[in-house]
Amino acid sequence: MVENVKKIVLAYSGGLDTSVILRWLIETYKCEVICFSADLGQGDELETIREKAINTGASKIYIEDVKEEFVRDFIFPILRANAIYEGQYLLGTSIARPLIAKEQIRVVRKEKADAVAHGATGKGNDQVRFEMTYMALNPDIKIIAPWREWDLTSRDLLMKYAKKHGIPVPVTKARPYSSDRNLFHISFEGGVLENPWAEPPEDMYVLTVSPENAPDKPTYIEIDYENGNPVAVNGKKMSPAQLLSYLNKIGGRNGIGRIDMVESRFIGMKSRGVYETPGGTILHNAHRAIESITMDREVMHLRDSLIPKYSQLVYNGYWFAPEREMLQSAIDESQKNITGRVRLKLYKGNCIVVGRKSDYSLYRQDYATFESEQVYRQKDAEGFIRLNALRLKIGAMLKRN
Repeated sequence: MVENVKKIVLAYSGGLDTSVILRWLIETYKCEVICFSADLGQGDELETIREKAINTGASKIYIEDVKEEFVRDFIFPILRANAIYEGQYLLGTSIARPLIAKEQIRVVRKEKADAVAHGATGKGNDQVRFEMTYMALNPDIKIIAPWREWDLTSRDLLMKYAKKHGIPVPVTKARPYSSDRNLFHISFEGGVLENPWAEPPEDMYVLTVSPENAPDKPTYIEIDYENGNPVAVNGKKMSPAQLLSYLNKIGGRNGIGRIDMVESRFIGMKSRGVYETPGGTILHNAHRAIESITMDREVMHLRDSLIPKYSQLVYNGYWFAPEREMLQSAIDESQKNITGRVRLKLYKGNCIVVGRKSDYSLYRQDYATFESEQVYRQKDAEGFIRLNALRLKIGAMLKRN
């Protein structure tokens, strides 16, 4: 039974799913539909989106440039946390959803709408990420998820629906996979990628050249950090979005940041995703490097123990949950002295740390050197080892007896 809804704010990308959803909502709910699109750095994907939304039936469309907020308040916090899901995924799609949903709720308040809608399928993670945010920020909002309601059960049926209603869509049989792009990454899934044994076609990639075709000469860059955040590249200060965009170009030219993985979705199934995250990969490696000389050992080990849980929370849609915010506070406390410069060598898909320095460095050459020194008494190590081995000796004695 269709709910009585007067006005819907739809998260609209202009792709196949949301284009069909826009028309379907109008026909099914017989109400006004307002589209919202966040400019997260998709590039030319937004050029025709306004005209397309209006032609498909939207009463109006909001297109908001949130790139700086996206990098400053969403990407940089997860980079400070070294967040990486299942050892590979830098969370490029996961971290975009709470910002889009937050801005949707802002439009809901402005337009006095009573419902929101999204284009996430009933099989994926995005439905959780969107709806967790909606409920956290507006507990009374009505949520419409067409993929859980309609009988358009496949991409093929969506394409037929679009053709019937004269809706242009970017998905074709020549490129039968879906993609999601923002300033942090681009992801690919579905279609030819559903066979985890099949190598992705080279012409699929957008942000990176193949490592084989990258320059034969390495590129050296230096990144400056202040309190865990990157602030400059090669001595040039940049805004968060400018800095990430610049590193995307440099990393992409050198084949940096390609990931092909089978990941565990929150709802239970595994799925294959291919990602390009050139600038993010550089920043992840650089941040680890500056931490290595500025962060206390026990603080680092404790923080590292939190990374899997933190990453899982972001992946599963709990960005606005109190436990994620609590972990973020602890992580950000650890970043107070993470200030300095990192030097990296980019070469044919490799991002190699070759130098790091900081005024807050805990590295002391006079203590660590293998050469002659006067500050460390090597014979003190004997007692240290004996005390730490005491329980092992007692255990061995018990076994022997």
